[in-house]
Amino acid sequence: MSIADDAVEIRSRGWRRLTALHALIETDLEKCLQSSHSLSVVEFTVLDALSRQDGWHMRMSQLARAAALSSSATTRLVTRLENRNLLTRILCADDRRGIYTELTGAGRELLAAARPTHDAVLEATLARAQEVPELAPLVEALHLVPARPQTTSADA
Repeated sequence: MSIADDAVEIRSRGWRRLTALHALIETDLEKCLQSSHSLSVVEFTVLDALSRQDGWHMRMSQLARAAALSSSATTRLVTRLENRNLLTRILCADDRRGIYTELTGAGRELLAAARPTHDAVLEATLARAQEVPELAPLVEALHLVPARPQTTSADA
């Protein structure tokens, strides 16, 4: 095996471990969010992304990126959440083709109720994953991610 082959295998092994950690977290979150709040992980992700807009709204394309969904899947998801009165669509005044999404009061309430569940399950799942030798380095790396993006003098 050549050095290049070794590098590919190392990256592949890392990717498989990352996928395993993601699946573990997603499975636990899905189970608990659904049973406690009738909310899927992707629905939580969308409500959370919208809540971080400080009272503003997001274009559908931004929401698709935040939720890692295709535009058609995002449209279907937004329709489901709108039917549940958790968010609303707003036509852009400047661009009639533009559609924004915004949380409703009910969406904010459900997110506030679900966030402690999400955070507790995430913490417990990461603690469990920390005990798995193959996953422990990834969990440790997650704990090193800064809570807020660091700025440099070039950003100022």
